[in-house]
Amino acid sequence: MSEREEKGDEPPLALERRDRKESALSCWLGPYHMNREASSVWPAQMWMSGAVTVQEEGLGSSQGSWTMGMEEEFQVIDPQTRCLCAGADLLLQQIQPPAGTTVSSEIQQCQIELATPICQTLSELRTALLTARGSLLSAAQKAQLQVAAAGTHPFSHWKQQQLTALPRYQRIALRYQHLARELVIFGCHVHIGSPSREEAIEILNRARLWLAPLLALTTNSPFWLGDETGYASFRTLLWGRWPLSGPPEPFSSVAAYDALIQSLAAMGSLEDATHLYWDLRLSHRYPTLEFRSQDVCLTVDEAVMVAGLIRALVQTCWQQAQERCPSPLVSTEVLRMAQWQAARYGLSADLLEVSRGRAVRAPDLIEQFLDFVSPALAAQGAWEEVSSLVQAVLQRGTGASRQRAVYQQTQSLEQVVDFLVAETAKGVAMTGR
Repeated sequence: MSEREEKGDEPPLALERRDRKESALSCWLGPYHMNREASSVWPAQMWMSGAVTVQEEGLGSSQGSWTMGMEEEFQVIDPQTRCLCAGADLLLQQIQPPAGTTVSSEIQQCQIELATPICQTLSELRTALLTARGSLLSAAQKAQLQVAAAGTHPFSHWKQQQLTALPRYQRIALRYQHLARELVIFGCHVHIGSPSREEAIEILNRARLWLAPLLALTTNSPFWLGDETGYASFRTLLWGRWPLSGPPEPFSSVAAYDALIQSLAAMGSLEDATHLYWDLRLSHRYPTLEFRSQDVCLTVDEAVMVAGLIRALVQTCWQQAQERCPSPLVSTEVLRMAQWQAARYGLSADLLEVSRGRAVRAPDLIEQFLDFVSPALAAQGAWEEVSSLVQAVLQRGTGASRQRAVYQQTQSLEQVVDFLVAETAKGVAMTGR
């Protein structure tokens, strides 16, 4: 023990972190986090079939583990040129996804999406991600293609891509025109169950304050059309031009949330709730809260990290709402500024601590985030894994900073693509060969 510890003379930052942690723990009292082994109230077929809507069933179980799932969007790569290519249909023909995993096309033929089954634990999610990526890699090998996980391609031009000929995507292209044609971006969506739609709104109101740190940790798109953009997540800037994108506003009730959707639909501005493109929303298709701000994660480790953080955030916000712990009311414009800051710098400069209205060092804000969700992570038995994965990103850098490092060393964007392909496959065994 150091002399400072013996005297109880903690530095100001340590005192501040301890106070935050004690505050978080005080709002985690009660039986909820002591009963993590109970089963979920919604079966796997409910989520994957889409037969049950949020209007018909609850989102999860407040007395059991909060279920989770992830959707990952991948780039389809020509291994000779390293360009994006229209290979989604070939992959769909070849892939043999593991049980419960769904694979689908996206708006561009150079994109393909994998969605995990509903998972109870991070261990289950890791296995689901590994086997899903493994089946995709096997399909790519058969089709003589490659796949990569990054928010943008380093140099392929959107003009060279082909739109997917499905009615939904054709309607989007007709309505949004150039925005849709230029939509060659790749994200990661995390779904978490919650007890009810009413409680989901309370969670949304609180969790929206932490969207920027989640983005900062997952920034993975520094290049666009052959240029260094200066942004850690240029995907965020491309996506931010779409209407109804970005952080959501706070809602007084689920009725207010539904009323906004109905109003937009009545004006002809919204076809259905799936066209709400917020970074956080109540999923229209599944009984979940859906977090959508993240670039697709380069590695499975980073995907597991962000899923663990998001589930712990949902649980923490739910518990604080139950305990009526105060939560600052932060304007959507401030959150947009925080998102821009995270997209611009990732972890390389200050981020905005929106609850206190100040700029802080990125590592300090990430530590605050970990403190905030630490009781939930500890209750899940996930603290060691998730905190270690966060520290690994803080030490070695985000996907964006690692891409830049490769380019600085090689001066070759083709080498950056090779790096992306290799990292996407890291630790993944091909399946279904």
